Amino acid sequence: MKDKELLQKAIGMDPWVVVSYEFDPDKGCLDLELDFSPSHTFVCPECNTEGCKVYDTMKKTWRHLNFFQYEAYLHAKVPRINCRKCGVKLVKVPWARPESGLTLLFEAIVMALAREMELSPFFDTTLEANFR
Repeated sequence: MKDKELLQKAIGMDPWVVVSYEFDPDKGCLDLELDFSPSHTFVCPECNTEGCKVYDTMKKTWRHLNFFQYEAYLHAKVPRINCRKCGVKLVKVPWARPESGLTLLFEAIVMALAREMELSPFFDTTLEANFR
């Protein structure tokens, strides 16, 4: 199995495919570039109308789970679709919440770890007044 095939199987999110990757152990980083077929149509994120054609794309990046000890990032040109009912809308990607720079899996790990962390040694009481 080739590297890109392995990464594609690990990502496994149709219609998204791994088109390229860059692994730099000196920078401590794995960057995965994702794309979709130009003929693919999407569902409107507001009214759920199917078959919306791509209007244009927006380049976005999300922090993903580590690849062993290396930081991993997903990069994709996210399509904006032209919905007959709603107009031009940015589609939802299956790996992240709208407006988030983190993948859902990364957020889940952070939340699980946060439940186990003790906050009091790290919480500056002088800042506490600012949150009241």
